Amino acid sequence: MEWRSVVHCVFEPRNASLLILAAAVAAIGGAWAYESLGYLPCELCYKERVPYYAALALAPLAAFAAQTGRSGMARAAFLLMALLFAGNAMLSIYHSGVEWKIFAGPSDCSGPLSTAPSVADFMKQLQSVKVVRCDEPNLWIFGLTLANWNVAISAALAALALLVVRRSSTHGGAQ
Repeated sequence: MEWRSVVHCVFEPRNASLLILAAAVAAIGGAWAYESLGYLPCELCYKERVPYYAALALAPLAAFAAQTGRSGMARAAFLLMALLFAGNAMLSIYHSGVEWKIFAGPSDCSGPLSTAPSVADFMKQLQSVKVVRCDEPNLWIFGLTLANWNVAISAALAALALLVVRRSSTHGGAQ
């Protein structure tokens, strides 16, 4: 198969939506597996999952719309996924910067611990609250944190969705 045929095949709306769906399932499944091993996500990690959850609904919608000739609906679903994943890439850049101590993180996961009036109150807080810090990554894969990987994955998914929108607009609708 010629490389142009492969590229054409990937950018076909149905195939692109299935690729995005597979990436979303893999990302959410990986996050759950990560948690089952005892690695708890921080607040920013939870926020970075939102576009993947949205893609679980939007990608099948885009595939269905493309297959049934509803090109406007398919383009809208792809455009929404592109925007969500582009925003997620930016959030992940911020999260990476927090991990590298370039940016200040949200106070609820990287700020100073609030002072308790007494040692007994502080001990009680420690037993009831488990704060996972956004600025201290606890898992590195091939030298990158999950936030670092999410920059690349989200940007790639945003680009894919945007290219499908662009291609379907210039080729007379979703195929």
